[in-house]
Amino acid sequence: MSALLAVDVGNTNTVLGVFRDGALVAHWRIQTIAGRTSDEYAVLLKTMLDLEGFALEGIDAGIISSVVPPVVFGIQQFFKRYVGGPALVVGPGIKTGMPILYENPREVGADRIVNAVAAFDMFGEGCIVVDFGTATTWDVVSPRGEYLGGVIAPGIQISAEALYEHAAKLPRVELARPGKVVARNTIASMQAGLVYGYAGMVDALVTRIRAEVDFSARCIATGGLAPLIATEAKTIESTDELLTLKGLHILYHRNVEAPR
Repeated sequence: MSALLAVDVGNTNTVLGVFRDGALVAHWRIQTIAGRTSDEYAVLLKTMLDLEGFALEGIDAGIISSVVPPVVFGIQQFFKRYVGGPALVVGPGIKTGMPILYENPREVGADRIVNAVAAFDMFGEGCIVVDFGTATTWDVVSPRGEYLGGVIAPGIQISAEALYEHAAKLPRVELARPGKVVARNTIASMQAGLVYGYAGMVDALVTRIRAEVDFSARCIATGGLAPLIATEAKTIESTDELLTLKGLHILYHRNVEAPR
């Protein structure tokens, strides 16, 4: 049975998902490594597919979204060698079905467009997508399905690492909810600043975005750290960690006729 492999390459992690008959049947998260070869991807994919009871031979199509250009070559070589042809790559020239109103549309990260497409397809109304990745981004879509632009800030993990690297006495901490804002030890104090601080930043920016646009905007969160922050942010209305994979599936269908 044929299946589509969607690959979302982020600066820190790469998320992969298998779609069969329109449903996401398996997904994984691996570290993004620029020098990884096509053979290494084949070994990783075969192992992960075997664990889920699927066969590598069942993959017959692919789509890639990447914000790390050097990684795309190895993944494309994997598709050419082990899948039988190149994967579709999200970028200039691809049919998104969404007008990009950025001053220079080529500057918008592929993942941000994919998220916007998925969110609008899901809700059919004005929306704000908050993506908690290496950077934290806010992307705004109009009720007519136009990508209006957004906001970029340092990601939570980047901020945590910056504290560890630039403050001599501060340790590296796990990103976890400390329970109280007023903490009584260094680790909990850092966790409070990171978790509640980012939740507050999310609420402040979503509130400002809503005040700036002339339509109501639903807020959806995605990314690996979305569940941690979403529970503390008052403006986030729903969470979907796999939003980008779903957007890739939508874009594949908008550009290739054969259904998968």
